[in-house]
Amino acid sequence: MTTELSEFDAKAAESGNLATERFRESGKTEALEVPKERVSLLANEVLAAVFETVRKHKVSYDEFNALKAWLIGVGEDGEWPLFLDVWVEHVIEEVSTEDREGNKGTIEGPYYVPGSPSLETPAILPMRADEGGTPLLFQGQVRAVDGTPLAGAHVEIWHADDNGFYSQYAPGLPEWNLRGTVVADAQGNFALNTVQPAPYQIPTDGACGKLIAAAGWHAWRPAHLHLKVSASGHQLLTAQLYFEGDQHLSDDIASAVKPELVLHPQARGDAAGNEVTYDFVLDAARG
Repeated sequence: MTTELSEFDAKAAESGNLATERFRESGKTEALEVPKERVSLLANEVLAAVFETVRKHKVSYDEFNALKAWLIGVGEDGEWPLFLDVWVEHVIEEVSTEDREGNKGTIEGPYYVPGSPSLETPAILPMRADEGGTPLLFQGQVRAVDGTPLAGAHVEIWHADDNGFYSQYAPGLPEWNLRGTVVADAQGNFALNTVQPAPYQIPTDGACGKLIAAAGWHAWRPAHLHLKVSASGHQLLTAQLYFEGDQHLSDDIASAVKPELVLHPQARGDAAGNEVTYDFVLDAARG
């Protein structure tokens, strides 16, 4: 007898290795040409920081060997995308977008999947008939820095379900569950219906979880919507939007929360659930 798996059977190594495979297939490093001088500079400074830590804290061979074993485990579990996206990406994002005049963004995270279904506004994200969570109407406008509406802008959205799992990274979920790309109207306006996601812990049964347990940290991320907002002639905005009142806004394990990214949903007057309006302002593409 074959037992059908559900999202609660998700394993860190399975989702981690899938995230690793997706990163390899993404093409993000295909055009990368870094001068040797730049590689030498960065590598030497990272190593110098490691050396300083070893000397300052008198790191022992036992601790060094534990580190080697853990690093091997991160690779075996395919969790380098998770590790880097949770603990490092927020600083990369910060320095990469510091000159922008438009909306603040934040990290992409490891669970993005390109090619989600294209939906005309007003839209309903793909979801199960019995999808858990509070219904949410998310609406707004996409504009340029000078206020010009950006007709036909794409608002790509994905998020975890009410149990904290992402489609395509946990078994038993429909392929595009809670994922879609909404096309704004001629005035840059968009509206989509979904459900509010729940806070969740990053996977704790793999190498990253071992680090969290060994350090006495928590593994929680506040509930959030992931977005990529784009329009011709403008810079892509990658963001996460959070919800007022979430207990992990101030101690997000991924350090990705910014005050500008916190939503303040209100009860809908015409239907069950909540609604929120949030506008996106995109910077012009670099020349």
